[in-house]
Amino acid sequence: VVSILLSAWLGAAVLAATVVAPAAFAVLPSRALAGALVGRVLPVVFIAGVVVALASLWLDSGDSGRAIRVRRVMLVVAAVSCAAAQFVVGPRIERVREEIAGAVEGLPPGDPRRIAFGRLHAASVAWLGLAMVAAATTLILVSVPARGAARRVAEPLVSAHS
Repeated sequence: VVSILLSAWLGAAVLAATVVAPAAFAVLPSRALAGALVGRVLPVVFIAGVVVALASLWLDSGDSGRAIRVRRVMLVVAAVSCAAAQFVVGPRIERVREEIAGAVEGLPPGDPRRIAFGRLHAASVAWLGLAMVAAATTLILVSVPARGAARRVAEPLVSAHS
């Protein structure tokens, strides 16, 4: 179940970041409209990321030891990253947009609001990237058996052939 949840969320996050956002900026008549569209998609991705990571943390009942501890840390990282992007960075981006009351690219490059927007946008992208890496790491750890478990499975096979 954990693999399915994380795979679905990771797929949605990758789709939003690599297809939806670039397509919106490529085909919509203004960057403001594209930003508005992406601004409607990302909260869904971020909130779903928090929910999926926490549900996966609760459902992860795998082996004991280092592998499960690392998986759990990665799930917490994913949840915190999505929460930071949605509930810390997102509202700050909205406040800067309200202060600008127009197109960000219409401001001079040195304008403090444009600089703040750029930094916040970079932070949002970084948080999403970190959550995606954490989810992918968890998926890899869930799908690869722990060394001890692999050894326990292999031992009867080795002794049967001796």
